[in-house]
Amino acid sequence: MQRPRRKVVVVIRKALMCVICAIALLGLLSGHLLVFRFSTVPDFPDSPKLPTVTQHEINNRKLSTERSWTQELAPPQLLKEQTRTHISKAPPLRTSKFDGARRNPDYDKLWKPPANRNLVPCVAPSPNYTDPGESKGYLVVSTNGGLNQMRIGICDMVAVARLINATLVIPELDKRSFWKDTSNFSDVFDETYFINALVHDIKVVKKLPKDISSATRVVKHFKSWSGLNYYQNEIAPMWEEYKVLRAAKSDSRLANNNLPPDIQKLRCRTCYEALHFSPKIEAMGKLLVERMRSYGPYIALHLRFEKDMLAFSGCTHGLSNAEAEELRIIRENTAYWKVKDIDARQQRSKGYCPLTPKEVGIFLRALGYPQKTPIYIASGEIYGGDSHMAELRSRFPMLMSKEKLASVEELEPFNGHATQLAALDYIVSVESDVFVPTYSGNMARAVEGHRRFLGHRKTISPDRKSLVHLFDKMERGILKEGPKFSNRVIEIHKKLQGSPRKRRGPVSGTKGMDRFRSEESFYENPLPDCLCRRETTNLNATLVIR
Repeated sequence: MQRPRRKVVVVIRKALMCVICAIALLGLLSGHLLVFRFSTVPDFPDSPKLPTVTQHEINNRKLSTERSWTQELAPPQLLKEQTRTHISKAPPLRTSKFDGARRNPDYDKLWKPPANRNLVPCVAPSPNYTDPGESKGYLVVSTNGGLNQMRIGICDMVAVARLINATLVIPELDKRSFWKDTSNFSDVFDETYFINALVHDIKVVKKLPKDISSATRVVKHFKSWSGLNYYQNEIAPMWEEYKVLRAAKSDSRLANNNLPPDIQKLRCRTCYEALHFSPKIEAMGKLLVERMRSYGPYIALHLRFEKDMLAFSGCTHGLSNAEAEELRIIRENTAYWKVKDIDARQQRSKGYCPLTPKEVGIFLRALGYPQKTPIYIASGEIYGGDSHMAELRSRFPMLMSKEKLASVEELEPFNGHATQLAALDYIVSVESDVFVPTYSGNMARAVEGHRRFLGHRKTISPDRKSLVHLFDKMERGILKEGPKFSNRVIEIHKKLQGSPRKRRGPVSGTKGMDRFRSEESFYENPLPDCLCRRETTNLNATLVIR
C-alpha cells in the first residue's frame, strides 16, 4: 500500500513543480515583453501636452529675483492637434531634447556661447557714493520711441536726475509714435520695484505733488550725447529759477563714454536690476520661454521686416511695386521722419537695410543650422505676411511666435499694446540660446547688451553689407548655395558672435554729432564699465577691472 502512495505523491510533486515553473516562465517572459515594449523611444510630439494657463494664473505667477525664465509648457493651441495625432504617446522630457542636441557633433559650433573670460557684473557703487541729498526740484520726462528706445531713455534720465540732484517723476511713455500705444509706465514696468530699487540713488515719485502744481516750470530739450559738464554747468543752475524741469525727449541725451564710473554703474543698475517688466509681462514672457524650451535649444530671430522699419529706412528689396509705393506714402505722411527721398538700392548696398526673410533663411543654413532648428520670430507683423515668409519657412519649418506659443485668451490682455508685446519678445530673445538680429536697431542693441551683461550669451550679428554682396552674386547666378558659400559666410562671422570686447569708440575722422553717432551704444556693450574679471587666487575670489 505504501509503494503506490509514494508513487502518487511523486507524481503530484512533479505536477506542482511543472505548474510552478510554467508560472515563473510566464512571468519572466511577460516582464521581458514589458521591458522591450518601452525600451524603444517613441516618436514624441514636439512639445509636452499640458493644460492652458489661465490669465488668473499668469497674474499670480511669482518670478524669482534672479528672473529665471526656464521651464516648459506646451503651446495651448497645439494641444488639440497633439491629442489627435499622438493620443497614446507620453510627453517627452525636456532634458532628452537638449541631450540629443548636445550629442550632435556640431552642437558646440552652433549653440555654445563664446568664452566670457571670467567676466561678471560689477555694478555696486564705490565707497564714496552717497545716498541722494536734498532734492533741488522735479524732473518730468517725456519718453519717445518704441519700447527699447524708451527703456534706454529712462535709464539715462535716472543718471541725469542723479547728476542734477533732482527728484524723478515716473516717466511718461510715448503715446504718439507710429504704434499709438496707450500703455502707461505701470502697464509695462514694475513701478513699485523701480522706485524701491533706486532708493539709494535718486528719489522717485509717481506724480508731482499737488502743492507743486503751480510752481515755475520749463520744458527743456537736453542736448544729445551730453556729458557731466553740460548737466552740471548748464542744467543744474536752472533750479535757481524753476522747480520743475520737463525733458521733452529722453533718447540719446547722455554720452556713451567719459562719465564718472558711478554714473555708468548706475545706468547698468537701472537697466538690468531696477527696470523690471510688470508682473503680468514677466509671467507671460516666462511662459513663452518655457514653451520654446520644450523644443530644445532655440534661436530668437529679431526679424525687423516690418512696415514701420521698411517705410522709415526706404528698403524695398524683394517687394512689389505696389508695396514699395505704400511704404513711400507712409514715409511721406510721417512728419517726424525727416528723410523722405531714399535710394533703396544704395541703402541696401551699404548694409543699411534689414535682411529679408529669404536672406535670413539662406544665412542661417549657411552657418550650419539644420532644418529642424526651432526659431522664435521676435517681431510685430511681418510686412506682406506669408508671401514673404514662405522662403524662410521652407528652410526652417519650426517657426514659432507669440501667437503660436500662446492662446488667444492668454495674449488678449496685451493685444493692441505694441510696447507690451515687444516686451514679451524682449524676454524670449534675452533668454534664447542664440540671438540673431536682422537689423542693428534699438531692440537689437538692447538685447545684445543685456546678453553680454548676463555672461556673453551667443549673439550672431549679420554683416549685412558683406552678405548683400554675396546674395547679389547668387541672384546673378555667379554663386550658389553650397559648401563654398557656407564657408565664406562662416568665415565672415567668426568674430561676430558676442565675444567679450571693450565698447567701440568713435570712428576715426568723424566730428561733431557724427562722432557721437559713430560710437557703440553704452547699452549695446557695458564693458568695461559694468563688467569685471573674476580672478581666483588661493581660493579667494577677487574682482579686477580690466
